[in-house]
Amino acid sequence: MAASLHRVSRPRRALLPLSSLRLPLSTQPQPTSPAPPPSSTSRGLPHFLSFLAAAAAAAGGATVALCDPGVDHRVGGKDSTELVVEGEHRRVPQEFIDELASFLGENLTVDYDERSFHGTPQNSFHKAANVPDVVVFPRTQDEVQKIVMACNKYKIPIVPYGGATSIEGHTLAPHGGVCIDMTLMKKIKSLHVEDMDVVVDPGVGWIELNEYLKPYGLFFPLDPGKLEKINLICRTWGYNWRNVCYSLFWFISCEVTFKVLYGTMRDNVINLQAVLPNGDVIKTGSRARKSAAGYDLARLIIGSEGTLGVITEVTLRLQKLPSHSVVAMCNFKTIKDAADVAIATMLSGIQVSRVELLDEVQIRAINMANGKNLPEVPTLMFEFIGTEAYALEQTLLVQKIACEHRGSDFVFVEEPDAKAELWKIRKEALWAGFAMEPDHEAMITDVCVPLSRLAECISTSKRLLDASPLTCLVIAHAGDGNFHTIILFDPSKEEQRKEAERLNHFMYLEKELGIESLRTMKRIKAALDPNNIMNPGKLIPPHVCI
Repeated sequence: MAASLHRVSRPRRALLPLSSLRLPLSTQPQPTSPAPPPSSTSRGLPHFLSFLAAAAAAAGGATVALCDPGVDHRVGGKDSTELVVEGEHRRVPQEFIDELASFLGENLTVDYDERSFHGTPQNSFHKAANVPDVVVFPRTQDEVQKIVMACNKYKIPIVPYGGATSIEGHTLAPHGGVCIDMTLMKKIKSLHVEDMDVVVDPGVGWIELNEYLKPYGLFFPLDPGKLEKINLICRTWGYNWRNVCYSLFWFISCEVTFKVLYGTMRDNVINLQAVLPNGDVIKTGSRARKSAAGYDLARLIIGSEGTLGVITEVTLRLQKLPSHSVVAMCNFKTIKDAADVAIATMLSGIQVSRVELLDEVQIRAINMANGKNLPEVPTLMFEFIGTEAYALEQTLLVQKIACEHRGSDFVFVEEPDAKAELWKIRKEALWAGFAMEPDHEAMITDVCVPLSRLAECISTSKRLLDASPLTCLVIAHAGDGNFHTIILFDPSKEEQRKEAERLNHFMYLEKELGIESLRTMKRIKAALDPNNIMNPGKLIPPHVCI
């Protein structure tokens, strides 16, 4: 299984020479509709005003319902185990390919293997009926802008692409179109040590960035908890972290093990630059740490999953490297006991930087995958940072709390190699799960509750999961009330698919946010992207109408 998972790290195929860039025949050819003439309301207006005028006119028309037409193209919905995601596809015109080739040169390919690779998420069981028609590799923001403007002109769908880490189908191209691979944009543009911030391209990697920052005594703290080779994709959701190029492709507000102390991605992006669907380039703010001016556009775009624009530059908040850290582990008889300790630790005011919970099934998977002999019981992992004396003091306080909740085998380490070995258990948890069911896929839920409800919710979920014939694991960022269930199933077997759906049966966005919030999100999407070219069919369920 490990070999297939590492498929994403293969080198990029040699691109085809320009002379060979003839468009492959579509398997679903459809006539290309002529572009409509410009509206009289938008003629003569500046780009952005005409953009909003057209959107307002569409929204006000009596005949426009703004519901996604035709087939339900939900991609990666939490309650969806459909293997093939359908989509509407029309052939990309050759003149569009020629226009891209005129400024991209050889950083463009229509090679089928390359297109198929980019249209197949490496860690998602979802597949699409179509793959991208073209894959492009821009090197600069100017090239991204030209790509987006061409796509908007011809109404060609765009799927931004970072590290191919999605487990919920976010990089699928069910409508074909253009995949914008950002891996060649990997400059660290400027470091401001005294201000503790850094400006980076979207293709810069988390490991690469922290190696660069280390001599300055700084680091970017949001450590994605799944692998050392990761991309921090600004996420709300969905995109996860396996990476060829260690890309920091900032579309989602990522789940990270350090967020107890440092917050989520939204808290650590100072500003960003993005190319909007009409080709306008926006910068969402200055490097100042605080601003009360206008809408918070950075937070709007972080979490948009590529549906509002293409992020081309990010300014990140940095932290001082801690002088000392301690990593601890403790076992419990029940998952409720472990969750209660996490809650008690946070309520005590102890400055813990990470609190991670793994259930007994996850520990069993780690033993199977890595040849370890850990006690197969619910387990908590902690990290404490600060001076050596402070970190040790906090460790001993948590050990006392654990003992009061029937914790056992409390161990802690301070040596760098020993700490890395303990955290490796958590980082490789998902991949270890596949060792239990090598031919299965994973449906992964993402639940956030108030911290006081964590023990109750995990316990209830655990009873349901244990009663299922499917193999189910639980992992939690227990310091802030966030936990994941990993449901392993064979998508080719209908009874297993139905059981996976039964275990996770609701539309999570509508349940969590409410239909009016979704309608507001769709209005924003329609205003900024009236041609619906940016990652269409993603994030907002198609049944939401405005």
